[in-house]
Amino acid sequence: MSETRVALVTGGGTGIGAACCRALAAEGFRVVVHYRGHESAARDLAARLGDAFTVQADLSEPTQVERLVATVKERAGRLDVLVNNAGLNRNAPTPTMGLDDYDAVAGVTRGTWYLTKLVLRRLMLRQGGGRIINISSVVGHTGNQGQAPYTMAKAGLDALTKSLAQELAGRSILVNSVAPGFIATDMTESLPEAARDAILARIPLGRMGEPAEIADVVAFLATRGTYLNGTVVHVNGGLYGG
Repeated sequence: MSETRVALVTGGGTGIGAACCRALAAEGFRVVVHYRGHESAARDLAARLGDAFTVQADLSEPTQVERLVATVKERAGRLDVLVNNAGLNRNAPTPTMGLDDYDAVAGVTRGTWYLTKLVLRRLMLRQGGGRIINISSVVGHTGNQGQAPYTMAKAGLDALTKSLAQELAGRSILVNSVAPGFIATDMTESLPEAARDAILARIPLGRMGEPAEIADVVAFLATRGTYLNGTVVHVNGGLYGG
């Protein structure tokens, strides 16, 4: 009998992360649902997924990232797919944004890099393969007013994807990005109606995407897509072609 495949999704309790957890569980993965603050949502989701479990960690704190990886290794013994979905946004024009706002966004980005490094050293390289999927954003390519640190972080994720893909291809580890456009999540639902209408006017399909539509691509990259490496897959209804 083959060993159960394991997937870790950061920021997995809500939104796109939760959809990715559901899609990977449907593909037969044992899912590790990471969360920072949405404990109830993460635990409820894991309970519905069967043989899943949750791990809390603030990715901006290196010791908590180390504990996260140690927990995955202890409880699951392996990791086949890492989905780097967690992110943080602070909205303000650059002249009025504080350094602490920038540091908060950058701290999660640093944590994503550190988590990936530890997963590689302690799990994927030792077991001889794996998949890393980074959830970036269309705004990492188009820019967006009032989101300079966030757009920098998302562009950086795609650059990380390309570098890691070159480093790891010979070790049977594929690395790709999924760059969502505007997706119907709590964040976009809270936008003023005028702002939502302005966004929809820019999308050729005329609607927001659904979290499950991002998760479908993640599941494909996690289980198939064997000749995709270092690629940014844009999922945005025609808003941006890459």
